[in-house]
Amino acid sequence: MDNLYQLLAQHYDEMVEIRRHLHENPELSHEEVETPKYIAAYHRALGYEVREFVGGRGVVAKLHGAKPGKTVALRADFDALAIHEQNTFSYKSKIDGKMHACGHDGHTATLLVLAKVLNKLREKIAGTIVFIHQFGEEVTPGGALPMIEDGCLDGVDVIYGTHLSAGVPLGTISVKEGHLMAAADGFEITIHGKGGHGASPHDTKDAVMIGSQFVVSAQQVVGRRVNPVRPAVVSVCHFEAVNPFNVIADSAILKGTVRTFDAEVRDQIEKELEEVVKSACLLYGADYTYTYNRGYSPVINDAETTRHFMEEVTNVPKVEKLVVADLAMGGEDFAYYLEKVPGTFYFTGAKNPEWEIAYPHHHPKFDIDERALLIAANTLGHATLSYLQQS
Repeated sequence: MDNLYQLLAQHYDEMVEIRRHLHENPELSHEEVETPKYIAAYHRALGYEVREFVGGRGVVAKLHGAKPGKTVALRADFDALAIHEQNTFSYKSKIDGKMHACGHDGHTATLLVLAKVLNKLREKIAGTIVFIHQFGEEVTPGGALPMIEDGCLDGVDVIYGTHLSAGVPLGTISVKEGHLMAAADGFEITIHGKGGHGASPHDTKDAVMIGSQFVVSAQQVVGRRVNPVRPAVVSVCHFEAVNPFNVIADSAILKGTVRTFDAEVRDQIEKELEEVVKSACLLYGADYTYTYNRGYSPVINDAETTRHFMEEVTNVPKVEKLVVADLAMGGEDFAYYLEKVPGTFYFTGAKNPEWEIAYPHHHPKFDIDERALLIAANTLGHATLSYLQQS
C-alpha cells in the first residue's frame, strides 16, 4: 500500500489541475451536463466499463481486478451551489451565481486520479472496484436514490465515501461508528389571517404576530418535548410578510429545517410543529397550511466496517491524527447507500493551518487546502485495498 501513496503523489499535480478545472466550470444540482461527460471520458480513457445517465445524470465506472473477489464502491458527488464566488484566485468560477462552495470539485478530482492509480495496480487486485460519481447531492431529491434504483450498488459488498472538510485541520481524519450526520427535513407554513390598518389591530387577525408566536413556541418542542439525550434542531429560516409599514399582514410564510437522528423524534417533531401552528392560529381565529418535507435520512456508519477503517487509517501516509467525530447536524444523501450496504463515510481535514480565516462550507469565499486531495485519495484507496485483501 506504500506503493499506492507513491503513485498518487506522482499524480498530485493532475489532481489539483482537475479540481481547478471543475471549480472554474461549476454546474448546479440536477443541471449537470458537461461535468458527467468529462468524468465518463476520463474513465473510458482508462479502459473501464462505463455507464452514463445512471439515475439521471450519474456516472458509474468499474475496475475488474486480475483476480476474483469482493466488490467495493467509492462515491464522489460533483454538483455545485447557487452562490456567487467572492474568491480572487485565478481558478475562481467563470459562471456568475454558481460556485463549488462545498468541495465536490475536490471529491471528483480525488476519485478520478485514484481510479487512474488503481488501474496501474490492477494485476494485484482481487475483486472489483465501482466508482460512483453522483449528481445532485446539494438539492433534494438528491442523486443517490435514483442511482441506487438504477443499479449502481448491484453486487456491491461495501461502500466508502469522504467529504473534504474546511472545519477539520489538514492531516486529520474525523469519523465515528453509527450515527454521524442528521436527517435533514424542511417545513413550510402559511398563516391565513385578516389584514387591516396598523391603527386598528382589533379588526385584524395579525399573521405576523401569529407567525412570531409560532417561531418562539416551536423552540419549546425541542426544549421541552424532546428527550434531551436525543439531539434535535428546529430552525425557522424564512419569515415573509410583504406589506407597507402601516398595514397589518393578512398572510405570512414561514420556512425552516428540522434535524434529527432518531426516527421517533423525527415523527414527533413533524407532528408537534403542526400542533404549535394550529394552536397559535386557533387562539386568534386564523387558519394555516402546513407542509412537512422529509429530506435525507441520517448517515449511519456500519460498526464493523468503520472499526476496521479506524484501525487502518492511522497507517496511511500524511494522516497525522484520527478523531472520533461529533454528531453533525448537516445532511448527506450518502445515507441511502449505507441503508443498502455496509460502509463508512468520513471527513478528510482540508483546513490550511496557516489561514487566519477558514471560511465554512456554502460560503462565497469557501476554499480548501488542496493537499487534502492526496490524503482523501490515499485513505479511500487504502480502505479499498485493505478490504479486498482481507476478504
